[in-house]
This record gives sequence, C-alpha cells and structure tokens, in this order.
Amino acid sequence: MRLFSCDGCGNTVHFDNGTCLVCKRRLGYLPARSRMTALEPSGEGWISSALGESFAFCANAEFGACNWLLPVEQAGGLCPACRHNRTIPALTDDKTIEAFARVISAERHLFYSLLSWRLPVPDKAENAETGLAFDFLADEIGPDGSVVPVMTGHADGVITLAIAEADDAAREERRVRLGEPYRTLLGHFRHEIGHYYWDRLVRDGGHVEDFRSLFGDERQDYSEALERNYRDGPPADWRSRFVSTYAACHPWEDFAETFAHYIHMVDALETAHALGLVVSPRVTVPEQLDLDVDFSPYRQKDFATLANAWPPLTIAINEINRSLGLRDFYPFVLSKEILSKLEFVHTLIAPGHSVEAR
Repeated sequence: MRLFSCDGCGNTVHFDNGTCLVCKRRLGYLPARSRMTALEPSGEGWISSALGESFAFCANAEFGACNWLLPVEQAGGLCPACRHNRTIPALTDDKTIEAFARVISAERHLFYSLLSWRLPVPDKAENAETGLAFDFLADEIGPDGSVVPVMTGHADGVITLAIAEADDAAREERRVRLGEPYRTLLGHFRHEIGHYYWDRLVRDGGHVEDFRSLFGDERQDYSEALERNYRDGPPADWRSRFVSTYAACHPWEDFAETFAHYIHMVDALETAHALGLVVSPRVTVPEQLDLDVDFSPYRQKDFATLANAWPPLTIAINEINRSLGLRDFYPFVLSKEILSKLEFVHTLIAPGHSVEAR
C-alpha cells in the first residue's frame, strides 16, 4: 500500500484517512487516479481546490464506512468497491455499523490491488454470469436456539463473508481452533477472490493445463478432499509443496491460497517501498541478505525481483516481532515449488495490467 499526501497542506495521510490531522480538511480517495484529495463543502457536494473538480462520497460514507469518491453527478451511488456488495447487514446499531465498516475497509484494500493490476471487476448488474458480488451475512439462530455460523466461501462469482469475522476475539478463537498461523479479514478477501479469478483467468483464460501441471487436477472430488483434509490433516511434506495446510487439501484451495499470498507479498513490498525501508542484516554465510525496495511492486514484470526482495523483509519484521514478544509476522517458508506456483499467479495478473499512480 502506498502512502498518500493531503493535497491541501502536504501532510502524509493514509489510505483509510477521512480527515487530515494537520489542516483538518475532509479527505476522499479517487480510485481511478489512486490519489487522495482534500475537500471543502460545495453546495450538496464537495470540491477539491487542488483539482478544481467537484465530487460526491460513496453512499456508505453516511455510516463512516467509506472514504471513496464519485463524480458529483453520481451522488447517492456506491463507489467501485461498494457497488459489488449485494447483501449487507441491517445497519441499525453501532456494533453492526462498526463491523460493517471493518469489513468494507478490508474490501477497499482488496480493490486497491485489483484496480492497480487493472483486473476485470464487473458487478452482477454488468454481467449476471461472470460478475462479482459480495454477501456479508450475520450468523443465524437455529430452531433450537443454537448459533448457525455463516460459512465464508465463493460460488459462481458470489463471495460470502461472515460479519462475525470482523470481531477480533471471535476471529482469533477460530484461528486457534483451526490451527491457522494467521487469520484476517483482508486474508479472507484475498483468498476468496482467488477462487473468482481461477474461473476468469485460468478456466476461461485457457490456462487449465498449465495450472494442472503445477497445482494438480482440480477434477478430483472437492467434498471428499475437504473431508480427508479435516480427518487426516495435510501430507507430511506439505511445507515443501504448499503455502499452507489448507492449500494441501485440493488444487482449487492451493490456487486460492497462493493467489492470496501473492497479493500479500506485492502489497507488503509496496508498503516497504513507500516507507523507504532498507534492510541489510549482517549474516556470516553464505551471502549477504540485502533489501532495498527501490521499485514499484505492482508494476514489476520480473517475478524474480519480487521473490528476491521478499525474504529479507520478512526476516527483518519477524525479528522485530520477536523482540516485542509477538508471533512471527511471516510464519512461512517458500520452497522452489511454492515459488513456481506464485510465479504462475504473477504471469496471470501482473504483466500488462499495472497502472501508473496519478
């Protein structure tokens, strides 16, 4: 994620900021230009003095949930991320509004990546068959009074996400119970969008045979594979072949986990680049680990450049976390086989898709 600046006073601001802490102006994000702009009230809309243009906020700004801007003639509408939200909870109380705001904050982070790569993101109104939609659902109460949890997943372009995942305590309980190294809202979005793009870029894009050569045959019974995974666990050598234990259960899940991991890498490297982070740890053998992230990861066509920059960053942040008594930021080791899978994802989405920030 890039850092941004308030174009009213020059103060550094962040992707989710709604107000500049220095000049106190209202801030809005322009997704088509990948920039933040300072705003003043103007009639029924907002005007950017720096751009000389008027804008309206996404309708979800009413709940303090979105800071993305629309052309003023689209006032009352939804931004390029929120327009994909087919089902949302009833926003009738502060707790639900807070949970919804957390969910769509993660959704906007996802769309930052998708728009940076210029990946196709039609909604269901644009294309009922291949469009993308999100259902954000609350757990239900069964006839016996027990809680029936919503299952996060993807089917036919519709991504379902449990609103309960916005609760840090509930999400951590699930993480521990399932033995996961980490579990985040953004991670859910990045994983499930991987399923969506398997349909669009692999199946519909004519890359199925290339996929099978790396990930395996997706035609194996999915339900049986999941059952076997939960019953027997991953294969003993999973660390050398898969980015996570869940990736080991079926080729579809392997791709989705790998897709999510690729976005993690690129976005974290862009953040390091934005912060001017340079890491040169002192090691004795066999070679020096150097990180000078002096490139734009979203525009990088050479996968090896990304792969070489990634380990020093993760080692450095892991050591910082350990010094604070925290779990490793990055509890993964990328084997040659896993890197080949990540490179496959890179070839699908990176070259020819990236866009210069304006």
